[in-house]
Amino acid sequence: MSAGGDLDHNADQSHRHRWRLKPKQKSSWTTFIKQIASFGGDLSSLTAPPFILSPVSLTEFPAYWGERPELFSSIAEGVDEEDRSVRVLKWFIATLKGQYTSRNEKMGSEKKPLNPVLGELFFGEWPETETRGKTTLTVEQVSHHPPVTAYRMYNAKSGVELSGFSGQKTSFSGGSIIVKQTGHAVLTLHGLPSGKEQYLITLPRLRIDGLWYGSPYTELSDMSYIQCENGWLSTIEYKGKGYFSGKPHSFKAVLTPPYNHPAPDEHTHVVEGTWHETSSYTKASGFQPELKPGLGTPYFTDVRGPKEEISVKPESEQGEWESRKLWKMVAEGIRSGDYDLASKEKTKIENQQRQMRKDEVAAGTTWQLKYFKKIPHDELYERLSEMYNGQPPTDEMYVYTGPDQVQD
Repeated sequence: MSAGGDLDHNADQSHRHRWRLKPKQKSSWTTFIKQIASFGGDLSSLTAPPFILSPVSLTEFPAYWGERPELFSSIAEGVDEEDRSVRVLKWFIATLKGQYTSRNEKMGSEKKPLNPVLGELFFGEWPETETRGKTTLTVEQVSHHPPVTAYRMYNAKSGVELSGFSGQKTSFSGGSIIVKQTGHAVLTLHGLPSGKEQYLITLPRLRIDGLWYGSPYTELSDMSYIQCENGWLSTIEYKGKGYFSGKPHSFKAVLTPPYNHPAPDEHTHVVEGTWHETSSYTKASGFQPELKPGLGTPYFTDVRGPKEEISVKPESEQGEWESRKLWKMVAEGIRSGDYDLASKEKTKIENQQRQMRKDEVAAGTTWQLKYFKKIPHDELYERLSEMYNGQPPTDEMYVYTGPDQVQD
């Protein structure tokens, strides 16, 4: 299973929305769960039954960062560091529903996304409107073993840029699949009067429950952080639902000022709620409603309404490595319930990839990335993670090297 897989719409009701499995599928699912339970390595290497696959590749998942483009582009409109930090937190919380729940409600419950092939690409945009500029997205699968997806989202008009990469390390524990998300994102605000401003965003850990019921769902766990280089820090604790208590998808976020702030308590903000529905302030002393977003309205975030889907060019204009063209026949088989077709087409793509890797070894060459570059370490990550006592990364990192690089 993979991070950010497609979920049922309400984890609290998961046992009431079990798949209607055919006998053959039920047997295959049971065999798969037993295989997971006895497997000692990274579960991402296991082959899942076709009927639990999503018709969407993992390369499309970074689009969930941008499905509320107004919040993304308006971050730069903050009047000061505190205001911008609040806006970053608000945008981030609003992305969680799309990233971790409700992507595939029509299909019933959690689905395993298609594993991208090395070099797979995904492009899209959220068009310009009267209140914002155009936001573009570039995604590239930069590694297959281990799987790593790199992405860059940019709104040139506002100067807001998000660049990052993500991977997954999965294991089985206590009847659940545990997904440790590797990687991070960096949000950069260009063109501010004071210059650029950067935020390090870490990723939460996932726990996929409901496996034995045949209706898996995802819950976020542990902590994630948003550390600004100016010292403002958002600490997000994911509580979720336990076996006997708690509310699904619950969280508590605390935004604190720099350590040398003259009035830290008066400028500490606390937000609580559910990231798939609504959240609100429980502490916002010193917050000025006329300058800051959120106060004066019932909710800090309310993501129950419609989101804005990314716009993708027609298939006829896509290259052979672009996700929707590459996986077209597999997706059609999954959506129509023709799992023999889906399995056949998926195997064809995987065999082609294996042959390409063999040919590269024989020729003494390696695959060349198009939009990102691997680097041994990231000084920005190391500097900002030290500010909240975060752990240094152990994997290689990737930075964007494609067009429209911003020179500050």
